[in-house]
Amino acid sequence: MVAPLKTEPQNLYDTDYNLWVLETVKKLENRDLDSLDWENLIGEVLDLSKRDKRKLESLLMRLIEHLLILNYWDFERERNRGHWEREIFNFRKQINRLLIDSPSLKNYLRDQFNLCYEDGRKLASKYSQLPLNTFPDKPIAYLDQILDEDWIP
Repeated sequence: MVAPLKTEPQNLYDTDYNLWVLETVKKLENRDLDSLDWENLIGEVLDLSKRDKRKLESLLMRLIEHLLILNYWDFERERNRGHWEREIFNFRKQINRLLIDSPSLKNYLRDQFNLCYEDGRKLASKYSQLPLNTFPDKPIAYLDQILDEDWIP
């Protein structure tokens, strides 16, 4: 005879995340600190920073991709210039707004710049179907210049 498997009841975080958030907010508003799900709350707060970091990395990769395409895809430049410049402007705006909200993330972005450049370079190659070596191995500009709304290569 097999012993029944004991399962621990799942908490609200695991069964209804939205309800868990609403209940957690109520507990915080009421200063009911003793009944908070501290473990999951701490994890969620830490994840907020991770989400912003991932978003910044993604935006920077796409920004670099478009800067490279604009600068090196001669055949399509005139036909797509307006679209690419609009995308460049959009990515810069989004990055700069995130950095206004969280200035300390600029250091994180500096640390990730070379990796984001390499990923943006690969995206540019995939999108344009140009060989990867069409795009420079080294960044085409410093991070501050890439984020400068008035700079176009």
